[in-house]
Amino acid sequence: MEKGIMQLFSNLTERDRDIQYESYEELMKIMQEPVDWTYAVWEQLIQALTYKNGHVRASAAQFLCALAAKSDPEERVLEDFLKIWAVTYDEKTETARLTLQAIWKIGLAGQVQRDLVVSYLAKRFQTCLDEKQPALMRYDIIVSFKKLFDGTKDPKLLKIAERLIAEEKDVKYKKKYMKAIH
Repeated sequence: MEKGIMQLFSNLTERDRDIQYESYEELMKIMQEPVDWTYAVWEQLIQALTYKNGHVRASAAQFLCALAAKSDPEERVLEDFLKIWAVTYDEKTETARLTLQAIWKIGLAGQVQRDLVVSYLAKRFQTCLDEKQPALMRYDIIVSFKKLFDGTKDPKLLKIAERLIAEEKDVKYKKKYMKAIH
């Protein structure tokens, strides 16, 4: 792995939040294209999903989602999906939402990954009413369907989102969710 990439990962542990954030942003930008160092960091990122610090958990999940989208030819994400998905239930709402907002990227990797992500997102939309801030969670899920549609042009994704939105009882939220996909 290149020294520059190693340094960016190392910077994530700096005390200076600006350095952390700049390194996070640079890594996310780099991961928008295929990289050849995925498996050099994969296991450390999987371990970081359970670290004490919620910010570290969220970043690890976001990195794994980004890597799975473009740089996981071994399809390791299929084995580790539930570990990433577990962070969407994190006790810290921000950590849970950041992970939920990134998980759609896994669906860009291929049809098997897309079917997995879609099934989990759809079920979560239906079952999240007892969780903290269910309207925000539902919104994140609908936005995920839209982003996945934008990335794949699979029309079934918008149909699933519309079907889920139809289940919403509150007219205000129903309108908000429909606006997110159209």
